[in-house]
Amino acid sequence: MAFLLIIWGVFLIDSVFELGLQIHGNRPREIRGLKGILTYPFLHSGIEHLWNNTASFFTLNALLFYFYRSLAVRVWLILFIASGILLWFIGGTGNHIGASGIVYGLASFLFFSGVIRKNILLLRISLVVVFLYGGMVWWILPIKAGISWEGHLSGAFIGLALAFLYRNSGPKNPIYKFEISEAAHEDLPEWWMRGNPNHPDTLVQKKRQERDTQKLKAKKETHNN
Repeated sequence: MAFLLIIWGVFLIDSVFELGLQIHGNRPREIRGLKGILTYPFLHSGIEHLWNNTASFFTLNALLFYFYRSLAVRVWLILFIASGILLWFIGGTGNHIGASGIVYGLASFLFFSGVIRKNILLLRISLVVVFLYGGMVWWILPIKAGISWEGHLSGAFIGLALAFLYRNSGPKNPIYKFEISEAAHEDLPEWWMRGNPNHPDTLVQKKRQERDTQKLKAKKETHNN
């Protein structure tokens, strides 16, 4: 949660010393706004803006890093950079600030990833996201002045794209014991064997693989002789 510590630290320092850091946001299609691609998520207009993003980010980020451990860092970094770039291209004129683009990206990734993978556990996470944050969808539309709906839309689009891009990576559908027993004659997936090294079916397959390897070596030695 280093990101939360940083955005709160930036806000407090800016408030205490009156540095006016908000001017360094993302300014679409302006050269001076390019630096804002990296800085705008750290800047907030006030305590309410910061708190709303903090509460949502904390929950969604925790879900990402718990259920998508092997993908979390990659997804987070790409989301951070790509959403800012997309906002720079499609955003309206003005100065865009706030971490809500990342929040929308996390929510979008978690929702669509569960749907695309058709994984029962991850589908439950999708439902949790809908239940907690379903109302966020309205804020990707220009329904209120002063809110960067383009930033929300950029984050949501990148989240969807990442869910599709990594649809075959990361968490897999669980294989239950009764399914393994019925398919004991078939090779078990390597990822399942790594996660269940002491399961009887894993041990049987490893022994079978060792025997096959020894037979192959014996054949090669026979041919060489």
